[in-house]
Amino acid sequence: MMTWQTNEILQLRYDWQNFYGFVFFATLCSYNFHWYLTPGAIHQSERISWGLRRRKLQLLGCAIGMAGAAWFFRPLAPHWLPVSGAVLLTFLYSAPKVPHPAFRWLKKIAIGKTIFLAFVWTYVTTLLPALIAGQANNTAVLYLTAYRFFLIYAICILFDYRDREADRQEGIRSLITWFDDRSLEKLYYGSVFLSALSALLLAPSIPLFVLCSLIVPVVITSMIKRYAETHTSDYVYYCYLDGLMMLSALLHLAWTAAGGI
Repeated sequence: MMTWQTNEILQLRYDWQNFYGFVFFATLCSYNFHWYLTPGAIHQSERISWGLRRRKLQLLGCAIGMAGAAWFFRPLAPHWLPVSGAVLLTFLYSAPKVPHPAFRWLKKIAIGKTIFLAFVWTYVTTLLPALIAGQANNTAVLYLTAYRFFLIYAICILFDYRDREADRQEGIRSLITWFDDRSLEKLYYGSVFLSALSALLLAPSIPLFVLCSLIVPVVITSMIKRYAETHTSDYVYYCYLDGLMMLSALLHLAWTAAGGI
């Protein structure tokens, strides 16, 4: 959905069918790879408990995702360099969990975890399509990339705040494990503000309703910090918060389906 919206806003022309397939299967692979490497306790949450009981299924999902990503990458091979950037960023996010001495030093990178995750989402759904289409050299790409990054980063702060103690126990360092609550609040609302500002800078080049669809999730994100910190169920985080990342695209799609410009 997010990639579709990028294509619509920036009017990109490229092999989007194969790119959608690549993004879907690469996400399936990376998600299962990450959670297969993640230790957990049965009592932590129903989702984690479900995953711990199905390690073989996670490996199967990783294998299917890798095979599918390889298949859809073939038509995109001429763009191997920007695609490799997405693969590298995705791996760096999960690399600290790899049980090998060569990757343990990554746990000590102070800013790594949250920024890698936010940027890989932004890169894959926003910047990479523009690079493949050869249309990355304009200010609209810059503003949309900034909008996505700061919105996703704010949402990631909530996820990492919930997991802060577990990350500290694993020795994984990030700004979220490093900062106190007051500094985290400034970082959170600063990211929300920069996301809103980037959306407003897009205003001259997009229809009013599209601009409104970009602003809606920012406004919601600005109001949910306290709620997310006190309600840590899987439904809140993996439906509500994750859903905020694609809410703008869903509103945009609804407007387009209804005959909007």
